[in-house]
Amino acid sequence: MLNEWKNMSNLKNDRFIRALLRQPVDTTPIWMMRQAGRYLPEYRATRQDAGDFLSLCKNADFACEVTLQPLRRYDLDAAILFSDILVVPQAMNIEVLMKENVGPFLPNPIRTAQDVEQVIVPDIQETLGYVMEAIKITKEMLNNEVPLIGFAGSPWTIFCYAVEGQGSKSFDKAKGFCFSQPEAAHVLLQKITDTTIAYLLEKVKAGVDAVQIFDSWGGMLS
Repeated sequence: MLNEWKNMSNLKNDRFIRALLRQPVDTTPIWMMRQAGRYLPEYRATRQDAGDFLSLCKNADFACEVTLQPLRRYDLDAAILFSDILVVPQAMNIEVLMKENVGPFLPNPIRTAQDVEQVIVPDIQETLGYVMEAIKITKEMLNNEVPLIGFAGSPWTIFCYAVEGQGSKSFDKAKGFCFSQPEAAHVLLQKITDTTIAYLLEKVKAGVDAVQIFDSWGGMLS
């Protein structure tokens, strides 16, 4: 499938894709996980225009602009679509806030089987269509210069935030939920998994050239 994609590709710089295919490259492709973000003054200006972080994620034009900003400064081999892993639980009927000097904050964390029942596997186009719109705009603006990467959080990482309610060094509440309510934990993990798969498939359909999973809290597991 990747080889078929490669044969159809008209990217001007396909070094990143060739590396994924384990094909020879002239040099190691360069991209950064935090490529589009707060280290750039132009990002901070765009975020101020958007009003807040989640509004920035949900505005396709702003998300495109922030995605492209690093490429105007540096000779990078890929663009990474600006978004956040927590747009997925937000689409699943889990409230997500971004608090200044705190970071992600979920005011109603999942703590019971009844809470899990309220979590939905959403229609991706209906709830996350703004991401797909950002992909289409960004692909047009990139004009085949470099590939575009899309991403999502791993089901376990999303689970940690959904149950803990915020970031943590140990995610004791999330781990405790797995031990005390294993059936509910498995149901929640499956809902997140199904949503994540559907989300990434829609990203591919919208035009991303590669997708990546961020398993930020995988180290919590034995």
